Amino acid sequence: MVNSQTVHIIMPVKDSIETAERSIRAITQSGYRLTVYDDYSSPENAARLDRLSSESGMEVKHLENYTDHPSPNYRWTLIDAQREALSKGAHLVIIESDVIVQADTIEKLAEAQKAKDPRPVGMVAAVTQDEEGQINFPYEYARGMQGDRSCKKRLSFCCTLLSNDFLRAYDFEQLDPEKNWYDVFISHKSLQLGFTNILQLSNPVLHMPHSSRPWKKLKYSNPLLYYWRKLVLRRDKI
Repeated sequence: MVNSQTVHIIMPVKDSIETAERSIRAITQSGYRLTVYDDYSSPENAARLDRLSSESGMEVKHLENYTDHPSPNYRWTLIDAQREALSKGAHLVIIESDVIVQADTIEKLAEAQKAKDPRPVGMVAAVTQDEEGQINFPYEYARGMQGDRSCKKRLSFCCTLLSNDFLRAYDFEQLDPEKNWYDVFISHKSLQLGFTNILQLSNPVLHMPHSSRPWKKLKYSNPLLYYWRKLVLRRDKI
């Protein structure tokens, strides 16, 4: 198993506690240490995270103790996680709270970053599937493909390793504070800096999209309302 000095594993959490707890247990029961960034969950759910921390040994950072910026706080999380990973000389692994990993998921991510394309690896992502084993959001474009492959399309942060080389090449302090989400930008930045990004079709994880922000499911059931909230209310800024 990859040791904790090789990978620094984080999970942003915003309520959706049932899904988050499943995801957390899948990681910690596999023997890995985990840092959870609690992004202004309800007091009840924050307390559940604290209890789970006592049981599993994971670290919980309640962002209300660090910033008064309203949720989402992905930029703050990425900056802090980058600093922690660099201090260990480790790769950063992001696993979101709507993803359930398998026992060997993280080890496969870490092994893949050793590849040369001949460029160094910037990011490695596990492909996401639904409960029927079909590739789902955000990797629908990979349906019908086979094998692990270099990818010029964007990689999501659902279950993704950012290599230590890439962390040293790009400072997350430069991320636009006006945005909410950064996976598209960081995927492109990795390629711009001369790295290769890998999508692992051989390393599937279960994904239950948008469990922490249910309003985003409107994209599929009521796209007009979704885009009204996105554009008029300026939510979900990528």
